[in-house]
Amino acid sequence: MEHVDVVVIGGGQSGLAAADALARRGRVPVILEASDRAAGSWPHYYDSLTLFSPARFSALPGMPFGGDPDRYPHRDEVVAYLTAYADRLQADIRTGHRVASVGANGSGFTVELEGGGRLSARAVVAATGTFGRPLRPALPGLESFTGQVLHAADYRDPAPFAGKRVVVVGAGNSAVQIAAELARVSRTTLATRAPVKFARQHLLGRDLHFWLTRTGLDAAPLGRLLRTPPAQPVLDDGRYRAALDAGAPDRRPMFRSLDGGKVTWADGVVETVDTLILATGYRPDLPYLAGLDGALDISGRPCHQDGASLAHPGLAFVGLEWQRSLSSNSLRGVGRDAARAARRLTAFLDRT
Repeated sequence: MEHVDVVVIGGGQSGLAAADALARRGRVPVILEASDRAAGSWPHYYDSLTLFSPARFSALPGMPFGGDPDRYPHRDEVVAYLTAYADRLQADIRTGHRVASVGANGSGFTVELEGGGRLSARAVVAATGTFGRPLRPALPGLESFTGQVLHAADYRDPAPFAGKRVVVVGAGNSAVQIAAELARVSRTTLATRAPVKFARQHLLGRDLHFWLTRTGLDAAPLGRLLRTPPAQPVLDDGRYRAALDAGAPDRRPMFRSLDGGKVTWADGVVETVDTLILATGYRPDLPYLAGLDGALDISGRPCHQDGASLAHPGLAFVGLEWQRSLSSNSLRGVGRDAARAARRLTAFLDRT
């Protein structure tokens, strides 16, 4: 069995930021990435996705985005950026290595890989994000719905839905973006439990992220005060509010039920729907920690304080939603949490 100091599980933005922070403290982490490249979930997002934060506020530590700093990078630009970031890292990046489980041993942790292979690590960083665990809410009749059911994680582009009747469930940024895009080629409804909340993308001539940074709200340690992460408003330059006002897509209160291929709306109207797209968010994707006592609670959520495991001093989490702040699971903010985790883990390794 191979013996290493630190294993970072996940080679996306969180894992890369964690590896960079560890390398700055003299460690050479081993990154275990399940896919064939170190870009995390970004290659799998829908084709038209663009960041809501400008390039100047969307970089990991030590490497700014190139080009116009005020542009909003496209998905493929983010993939290229992360790939270049990984290439410059002083880390042992191993793609095609999916972690099956992490267990405790006398000197730290045993990391088991799918298909065989084991590593012994004195410390572990769990940085696998949420994309691998889409949330499918218990909507009435969902299991018997005979139309197509997709999660936003499975959506790529509007072409396959041309001319169809589509319902998108959700009120967040992805839900509104996807619904507005689909409305150009299909009859699309956005189904939400409450009206969509918008936030202006620009205030006094500046992007909202300028003000979040200037006021300190972006990095404020509010995560420890939140039992449940609050819903984020839809950042809008005016186009999405205008689309909803024009009925493309139309917005309706959440339907009462699904039955076969039909939807019963809150007003009693029944109609046939071809496709249901659930833009209903994600949950931490940490199945490999299920057998590590005290690492997760009964719902599979990590037991931590600011990313530090409450049960295992050699285990850290990076990239969780509201781990410490509003920006903890974003390109612009994950570096702060990664630096904090690296500092704690380095001190732990020095002590032991």
